[in-house]
Amino acid sequence: MPSTATSESVPEATRQQAAGLRLVVADMDGTLLDGNGEVPADLWPLLERMRQRGILFVPASGRQYATLAAVFGGSDAGMPYIAENGTYLVRDGREVASTTLDREFVVTAVQLLRDLSRDGHDIGFVLCGKRSAYVERTDEAFLVNVRRYYAALELVTDVLEPEDDVLKLAVFDFGDVETGVAPSLAGFRDTQQVVVSGQHWADVMPAGVNKGTALRSLQQSLGITREQTAAFGDYLNDLEMLDEAGLSFAMANAHPEVLARAGAVAPANTEGGVVHTVTRLLGTDGA
Repeated sequence: MPSTATSESVPEATRQQAAGLRLVVADMDGTLLDGNGEVPADLWPLLERMRQRGILFVPASGRQYATLAAVFGGSDAGMPYIAENGTYLVRDGREVASTTLDREFVVTAVQLLRDLSRDGHDIGFVLCGKRSAYVERTDEAFLVNVRRYYAALELVTDVLEPEDDVLKLAVFDFGDVETGVAPSLAGFRDTQQVVVSGQHWADVMPAGVNKGTALRSLQQSLGITREQTAAFGDYLNDLEMLDEAGLSFAMANAHPEVLARAGAVAPANTEGGVVHTVTRLLGTDGA
């Protein structure tokens, strides 16, 4: 079983491995953010200490870039962002890499999602473009679940009309997505990939793209190795990202598959697990 980063310490071997740390990558929801969906207040001084030591912090999320930039705006000089579950990599406001869905596939997928909705599935979907996100379903029950992830959001009558590069389709199921709409999306796996990113969310994305591929691309562009990287995650869309980090941490509240895959376990997001563990790794807490 993975070792646990307790409230007192992280394993000594892990602390020694962290001596050459240059990159810390963290998922947002269920990982970095607290129980209220907020950034822990003690992250900000930690980010400054990391900068002084030449260590980059990277938010890695299913959220769109505009939403992540809004969260970290003013504190993000030089900060890379892995957005839209790895399909969009941005640094200093400039695209570093992206992978988009084929237009013909997008049309087919949207038609299927509309059919599922008409057939009684209580779902909504978001077409995630580089410029903005687009939705056709406009009831508040759905939008309240969308706005937290998509700061740049347009309500339209037809999501296929706006001209934008499509990074992914995010599907929201008001029930449990794994037992609800996800099986109906299985046919997409022949040419694309379907990733369960939360209890209610599934993402339809280009094949072979994930947070791990984005992290690997970032490491290569910066000349940073896997061994110089630490990563934190809690859900299935974090698995490949954890594989690309020499120091990989599942949150105590993580999905069982994530707990099994990570090298160690950090305290839960509700206990400030990311900040606590990185602080211990860097030895900046006076311990």
